Amino acid sequence: MVKVDHAAPIATKDQGGLRRDVGLIGLMWASVGSIIGSGWLYGAEKAVVVAGPAAIISWVIGAIAIVLLALVHAELGGMFPVAGGTARYPHYAFGGLAGMSFGWFAWLQAATVAPIEVEAMIGYAGHWKWAQGLQHADGTLTVSGIITAVVLMAVFVGVNFFGVRALAHTNSAATWWKIAVPLGAIFIIAATNFHGSNFTSEGFAPFGAKGILGAISSSGIIFALLGFEQAIQLAGESRNPKRDLPRATLGSVAIGAVIYILLQVVFIGALPHASFAHGWAKLDFVGISGPWAGLATLVGLGWLGWVLYVDAIISPAGTGLIYTTATSRVSYGLAKNGYAPKAFAKTDKRGVPWFGLIMSFVTGVVCFLPFPSWQELVGFITSASVLMYAGAPLAYGVFSDRLPNFERPYRLPFGKFISPLSFVVANLIIYWAGWNTLWRLGFAILLGYLLLGSYAWWAKSTNQPDAPRMDFKAAQWLPAYLLGIGLISWQGGFGEGSQGNIPLWWDILVVAAFSLGIYYWAKAVASKPEAIERSIEEVVVTDAPAH
Repeated sequence: MVKVDHAAPIATKDQGGLRRDVGLIGLMWASVGSIIGSGWLYGAEKAVVVAGPAAIISWVIGAIAIVLLALVHAELGGMFPVAGGTARYPHYAFGGLAGMSFGWFAWLQAATVAPIEVEAMIGYAGHWKWAQGLQHADGTLTVSGIITAVVLMAVFVGVNFFGVRALAHTNSAATWWKIAVPLGAIFIIAATNFHGSNFTSEGFAPFGAKGILGAISSSGIIFALLGFEQAIQLAGESRNPKRDLPRATLGSVAIGAVIYILLQVVFIGALPHASFAHGWAKLDFVGISGPWAGLATLVGLGWLGWVLYVDAIISPAGTGLIYTTATSRVSYGLAKNGYAPKAFAKTDKRGVPWFGLIMSFVTGVVCFLPFPSWQELVGFITSASVLMYAGAPLAYGVFSDRLPNFERPYRLPFGKFISPLSFVVANLIIYWAGWNTLWRLGFAILLGYLLLGSYAWWAKSTNQPDAPRMDFKAAQWLPAYLLGIGLISWQGGFGEGSQGNIPLWWDILVVAAFSLGIYYWAKAVASKPEAIERSIEEVVVTDAPAH
């Protein structure tokens, strides 16, 4: 089963109480079920429009980047088998300000998944006449489309109010379904319609390196591959974490990467030449609003198209329900740890955090306004997700210095090299998302600091018993990091509104140098060993709300 309380930063003191009965397959399937999600419905089409057939290279680079981040998380997951590790690691290493910040990044990531799933559902529903007025030709929502999206968000929230626990989990049967549908599409379409000449007739890489790199963040590649952390969330219940954690983490990314690369190859090869004769950027065929189902119908596999249209409603709906639950869990955890108002921790008689659910609905509705299409939302969530994961390499560097003798069920080989490298890679993914995405993300981060910062100030000034303990000294690098990556993006060449003052390739060098500077600065000013151990030992007495 996939746990969805991964975002609630809850620590537990007695690790011995965890039942270690999850094997390698259980760990791997937890991650695979998260990786193979709705991203496959659009990823291949969006990537080929941005990069041409060279999108295959984009998927390979994206997979390598995710492997690097996953390896660092594998060691930390073994050290601290707690729920919400992505938010807890920076809290341990850099104190309350960093913990609050990365908790907010985690909330942003969780809160934007449900709107993405709604976009995917509406996009594929365009196959039916009644839904054809919901999107403009460029994929953005019409007024009626926004109203429909709001209604679907309300349904997600309404179902969660019933506290139906089964809807907050995906079991192995659902994972088999998630794998079987795209694999079936791959082999059936490839066997009936495949043209090798498609890869070169209009140029293999018509948009050059910029297209290949831009596709990684903006077209859904990283979004599709994220989910590896589910195995790490189960670290405390693994029978043999030292052996199974790295295998499950790398194995799930490998399975996901192979399926996604095959999807990309088959999608390119199966297209009729007429659909991209005017260039890959102008890809067009009947059914483009639901690219895979439309392609199946185009090559004479109407029955498969029907299956895919049905799957495109069921799968995103399931993921949207799960992440609506997850969003309320994040805010619940933030409130329990003193970072957010207590209203977020209040539950009804079914154990549902009702205020958090209402806020997740409001957030979803707001997302449809500045991000009215699937691809724009994906760029945002990619940045928010990777920003959240970027805290792990920083924490890794601190723990390797400050806690050298701490028990590590799995020790990452060449960790002192891989850790800063993975931080560089995380920042490159954020940079490639483009300025038009990052300025919006920056606005969301500022809003978070305004909201959570105001609450923290109020809690301190009124001597609330659980007022968060901020450590500005240990987190002094954080403002420079967030502002710096934004400044580089603005002066770089990715995304609308970027100034183009830093040429391609030089921008990669600038991001790498900046990232290494932040990495070693953060490591130098991090919390002292005794402060880290105190943060680890502090027990937040809380139960995750029942669903």
